[in-house]
Amino acid sequence: MHLSDRLRRIAANVKSRGVVADIGCDHGFTSIYLVQQHLADRAVAMDINEDPLKRAKEHILQYQMQDKISLRLSDGAKGLAVGEADTILISGMGGALICRILRDGGAAVRSASELVLSPQSEAWLVRHCIHEMGFRIAAEEMVAEQGKYYVIIRAVPGTESYGQEVDYIYGRRLAEDRDKVFLEFLQKERERVSRALEGMEGKELCAGSAERKQELLQMRKMIESILEIG
Repeated sequence: MHLSDRLRRIAANVKSRGVVADIGCDHGFTSIYLVQQHLADRAVAMDINEDPLKRAKEHILQYQMQDKISLRLSDGAKGLAVGEADTILISGMGGALICRILRDGGAAVRSASELVLSPQSEAWLVRHCIHEMGFRIAAEEMVAEQGKYYVIIRAVPGTESYGQEVDYIYGRRLAEDRDKVFLEFLQKERERVSRALEGMEGKELCAGSAERKQELLQMRKMIESILEIG
């Protein structure tokens, strides 16, 4: 089975070796791979729509995984029982949607021994939500795929809070670990922000543009503070 490097990296962050709730399972390949590689004992492939579940069922039967992977129509984690899943896995969604799924999942999510999350956007919202839900960020990495950058976050139960918003925006663990792809991403971000600021130089700015300039200056300061670490 072929999985993209991003999906393989997401799967590698599953450490529980127990039951994985693959929320938004799409084609079901991640669930199949996890069981196939003995990264999970069993999986519950969940989706809000019937069509992805039909595709997943075909693939599960193809790989003869029907005894190890069950399918469930569910709005996020709402169809998950408390204590049913050791790992909550969510990828391929925006940060705001991931946060809604985690919060709506309530006790079922809090009973998991780990969260493995890979938001396509708004990662800072996910980091805040993880802390609000009673988890701490144990590991974080960044992967580049087709010109885009994605974070992969592994969280476990525990109390944690970042004192500075910059740690939520860019990821404290990424900065501390000097993640290679993350540093590459920051360099590009600094260049992008600097170009935008150069375009504003010598111009009379309206209130909205002046506010945007201050935001960009603050963003560049944050980026440079991380790049200067170590």
